[in-house]
Amino acid sequence: MATTPEVRESPKVRQRRAANPATWVRGGGLTTLLFALPMIFVFTIFSWLPIIRSVIMSFQKTNLVQPATWVGFDNFTAVLRDPLLGTAIANTGYFALLALIMGFPIPIIMAVLMSEVRRGKGFYSALAYLPVVIPPVVAVLLWRVFYDASEQGPFNVILGWFGIPPQDFLQSQTQAMPALVIEATWAAAGGSIIIYLAALLIVPPELYDAAEVDGAGIWRKIWHVTLPQLRGVLFVMLILQILATAQVFLEPFLFTGGGPANATVTILLLIYRYAFQNSLGGNYGMATALSVMLALFLAVLSWVYFRLTNRWSTS
Repeated sequence: MATTPEVRESPKVRQRRAANPATWVRGGGLTTLLFALPMIFVFTIFSWLPIIRSVIMSFQKTNLVQPATWVGFDNFTAVLRDPLLGTAIANTGYFALLALIMGFPIPIIMAVLMSEVRRGKGFYSALAYLPVVIPPVVAVLLWRVFYDASEQGPFNVILGWFGIPPQDFLQSQTQAMPALVIEATWAAAGGSIIIYLAALLIVPPELYDAAEVDGAGIWRKIWHVTLPQLRGVLFVMLILQILATAQVFLEPFLFTGGGPANATVTILLLIYRYAFQNSLGGNYGMATALSVMLALFLAVLSWVYFRLTNRWSTS
């Protein structure tokens, strides 16, 4: 008895059948959608709608008290003409540069050293992560005590042991920003250390064994084995740090309020001033206009960064 040969469907035919609504429902698509609806609703209400509302507000003159009026690009023009904008951009870039120099290599070095510890690794990991657990406001208030400019200030007492006179720290235009970066590095390094420790677990041990056979010391093993194996993680952590430092607000706001003489005014602190430190409740139009400009800049920066580093992190 002859049998008819099996007819195989082409990929295009299978794709059209999968796109059929009845096939999608029978395949459980409706159930999946029902489970996803609450998440989609919450994400839309608390994420996308505020973003859309902010973009609209950037083209309006409003203080959330009086009726809003449409002003087009006037808010963007006013922000670009503000002489304090250049200072805020320069200060933010300076903070990001110092944080990159101080804060990026320290967690890597700490994670590598902790990975070499044979005993008490969990204790050291918890100790490194402790600053992240401390509430940020409490941490800032603690460091304000450390930065006390008097001779009895903890840091000035330590400097006095080496014959260095008391420093002003937060009251100095040249020392205020580095002081903020040191505290921010201390507060955020714990999370990065934990991520690097987890990434180090996937490095094949035989690579270190081969390096030891070749006579490599610890620093050569770090340079030729550890860092190349962590390229992907390093690239991701770098862009995350750049994005975080570009949006720094807490430290300048709580430590110095932007002083002395606007030496620590950052972009987000300037946005705060537009919104809350003007008459009649502030100018939320200018605040959201600068927020939109910052968001667009960071989006373009992230896109360019990932385009440039995508091949390097996988090669």
